[in-house]
Amino acid sequence: MSLNERKEFVSLTKKYMEDPKVRQLEGYKAHGKISVFSHSLSVAETAYKLNKALKTGCDLDVLLTGAFLHDYYLYDWHDARLFVNVFKMHGFTHPEKARENAVRDFDVDERVQKVIRCHMWPLTFRSFPSSREAMLVCLADKICALKETVLRW
Repeated sequence: MSLNERKEFVSLTKKYMEDPKVRQLEGYKAHGKISVFSHSLSVAETAYKLNKALKTGCDLDVLLTGAFLHDYYLYDWHDARLFVNVFKMHGFTHPEKARENAVRDFDVDERVQKVIRCHMWPLTFRSFPSSREAMLVCLADKICALKETVLRW
């Protein structure tokens, strides 16, 4: 990222990077050793870079807000029981919980809600990422999760 891009990225995400509610995500693990906060920051950076590289013309506020809040579910999913209905497991349910929390705490609009709701596609096959922003966050999430899981950061 160039210096100007870094400044733009920070100016658009500072609200979330400094918010005490969002900082709670540092206390939860995402993949490997990485916190949900660090994962969310990585997804936001990756989505931003993909948008620039692919020249998709995304609304940066929608893209980065959705990316930063896509896993804003505020619980430790590792504590979940193993033997529950598969469709009630974290992978299927956390997008809706994150969306509800984002609406409650940040009053996000429908475009951002769509990004959050769709980020687990194709697992959540009914929530197809139908906007450019949702597609990029979905892709960025997969890229970051794969790195974090395989490399065990």
